[in-house]
Amino acid sequence: MLVYGQEILNKANKEGYGVGAFNFVNFEMINAIFVAANEANSPIFVQASEGAIKYMGIDMAVSMVKTMCKRYPHIPVALHLDHGTSFDSCKKAVEAGFTSVMIDASHHPFDENLTETYKVVQMAHENGVGVEAELGRLMGIEDNISVDEKDAVLVNPKEAERFVKESKVDYLAPAIGTSHGAFKFKGEPKLDFERLKLVKELTKVPLVLHGASAIPDYVRASFQESGGDIGSSKGVPFSFLQEAVKGGINKVNTDTDLRIAFIAEVRKLANKDKGQFDLRKFFAPGMEAMSKVIVERMKILGSSNKI
Repeated sequence: MLVYGQEILNKANKEGYGVGAFNFVNFEMINAIFVAANEANSPIFVQASEGAIKYMGIDMAVSMVKTMCKRYPHIPVALHLDHGTSFDSCKKAVEAGFTSVMIDASHHPFDENLTETYKVVQMAHENGVGVEAELGRLMGIEDNISVDEKDAVLVNPKEAERFVKESKVDYLAPAIGTSHGAFKFKGEPKLDFERLKLVKELTKVPLVLHGASAIPDYVRASFQESGGDIGSSKGVPFSFLQEAVKGGINKVNTDTDLRIAFIAEVRKLANKDKGQFDLRKFFAPGMEAMSKVIVERMKILGSSNKI
């Protein structure tokens, strides 16, 4: 069933677990996400970026999710706009049927981010829709980064307290050292868990971890076996994801892991059977691999059997 984002995250916040937020760009991805949620008996966020919406069409994105909700009516689902870049983008998503939106004005100065977020919150709340915002810059913490540099990049806990109070935002993504994509860390993975705990203590709202793909060893091996090359990529270790949930994270964004797992299976078949052109033969193993990743992530985050 399609529900507002805050319904899922307020429960997760109260009970202390994380909910996976999985990006999709087509039927295969959205199907794999729902199949996994059904297997794990877990609530889910399904999210589309502005680029994904441009690719699918916003009407198609909403229609696919609503159709899957009818197929699996017992699963609480929030349809989320990932990294909305403007008020208008968020408004279009709300009007189209999204039940959660993110306004990402984190690249602006604090006051401008606050003003833009407040505008989106006012609009979205009139329609019952939950809102996510971000503070800090999403980039990995390197071994040689100075204290001053780290403070310039990562979320300021006191600013987070003021931001949540004045913007009335429902959930917040604080930058604590992750980054998007497959190449998150140059040295050993580092996240600022103490900063996270302080943000949670001061804001008390559900918190979001962006750039949370883990690139598990078996996913990496499968991709490389198929001929793929992801070089020295480093994801967020499972132990870090669990520590982040303990520190107050309730929504965990995952995209890269799904793509890598899916493409590995497609490439394997393409390499093995040069004459194959039945798309179903390529996509079915990709969906299965993707669902495996998602079920594993739900168990790690603690959302399994939380319906």
